[in-house]
Amino acid sequence: MVVIMATAFLFTGCGQKAGQSKKITVSTFGISTKEMKNDVVSPFEKLDNLDVKTQSGDSAARYTQIAHNPNNSIDVVELSQNNALSGNKKGLFQKINFNKLKNFKTLSHNQQKLVEETNSIPYTVNSMGIIYNSKKVGKITSWDQLWGKKFKGKIAIPDITTTFGPAMLYVASDHAKTDISKDNGKAGLKAMKELKPNVAKTYTQSSDLANMFKNGEIDVAVVGDFAVSMIQNSTPNMEYTVPTSGTYANYDTISIVKNSKNLNNDYKYIDYRLSEKTQTRAASTKSLNNAPVNNNVKLTSKDAKNKTYGDIAKRAKTIDFEYVNSQLKNWITEWNKIMNK
Repeated sequence: MVVIMATAFLFTGCGQKAGQSKKITVSTFGISTKEMKNDVVSPFEKLDNLDVKTQSGDSAARYTQIAHNPNNSIDVVELSQNNALSGNKKGLFQKINFNKLKNFKTLSHNQQKLVEETNSIPYTVNSMGIIYNSKKVGKITSWDQLWGKKFKGKIAIPDITTTFGPAMLYVASDHAKTDISKDNGKAGLKAMKELKPNVAKTYTQSSDLANMFKNGEIDVAVVGDFAVSMIQNSTPNMEYTVPTSGTYANYDTISIVKNSKNLNNDYKYIDYRLSEKTQTRAASTKSLNNAPVNNNVKLTSKDAKNKTYGDIAKRAKTIDFEYVNSQLKNWITEWNKIMNK
């Protein structure tokens, strides 16, 4: 309670100084836009009488927009971990001043290290699992099952250009019993070729999966856990599993765009995103289903379900995005030859 009150004071007690902008433009993910508006944007606007404009879409497209248009109107951008890493290397972000973030101390040591690597603040962690129609395909407990003949033409997987596309290639390499870093992904790509008959769709927007299930286009999908509630709420008989062999994690981050003129509001927004109250609200299964990074947040068993939290977080493996980005151009070319021809 003390932390919540302190965070609230940061935004309401200090107020806006005369002449300062009351606007901020946030570029964010295009999934669960209603929940994002109701549970993040609108409460933030009310804290300090701000006008928040949002632009939404998948991480890769929004990253490209910023990279190609240095005069964009975006103040803060929420991206996947690999896009944040690339953006920092390209000098697209302002240097983060940790002293302006009261909630920075709630991040773990590894999360604070990630800030140093990306010049971006992690606000949630997610990982990849399998969602499926149990009435049609039975029980799924392992990644290797996806290669079974019974799933021919029934699976959707993330495209290589998406947040979890590289993680899918990691899973394929694991299936081939090969360390992806030892062969530049060759065994994984070969395994993807073996998986191809089972793949009905490669997708770029996880928000499209609910309709794919509804229309009978797919019965199984590899998906980030942030999309699970959305799919389960709209489609019956959907079960989600994270195989006990493990999964791969990704952080979503917030960066201040280099040309932002609203720094005061930018830091308020980031600190607000990290606050215990906001993190708890966004973690609800009725909200964004975002696993918290604020170490003070304790979730109920209901809200902890289907998140990178607790036991799932413990078995979530990290992806070396430095390595991924060094290989990605070649992987995209080879992936398209296999999956999209």
